[in-house]
Amino acid sequence: MSASDKPLLVKCPNCGCSVPWVPEQLSKPFCSERCKLIDLGEWAMEEKRIPGESLPMDSEDDTFFH
Repeated sequence: MSASDKPLLVKCPNCGCSVPWVPEQLSKPFCSERCKLIDLGEWAMEEKRIPGESLPMDSEDDTFFH
């Protein structure tokens, strides 16, 4: 097996485990469904966020839900 035949390895964003970047790895970039759900929960609980300024929420301009 040559070096080009080896899959790219990435680190799981949750636990740091090595994950092969192959089609069979359905949870990539996570090592497992468990790590994937832990990460999703952290976003849902707003423990993680994308840096930047918050947008002001004005009820009159909020046409997204109408």
